Amino acid sequence: MKELNKLLTPKEVAELLQVSEVTVKKWLRAGRLKGFKVNRLWRVSTEDLEKFINGS
Repeated sequence: MKELNKLLTPKEVAELLQVSEVTVKKWLRAGRLKGFKVNRLWRVSTEDLEKFINGS
């Protein structure tokens, strides 16, 4: 069975990338960073974060 990707909050993404949480949310709203909302809260999969970091 395929391992599930971990979901990260914008705060966790910001800490990993050493940027502000506001910046991460701007990227999400602009579609620059792929994410989705769960009950109005943004989530980013580790796979999508890796793609963002690698420029894919």
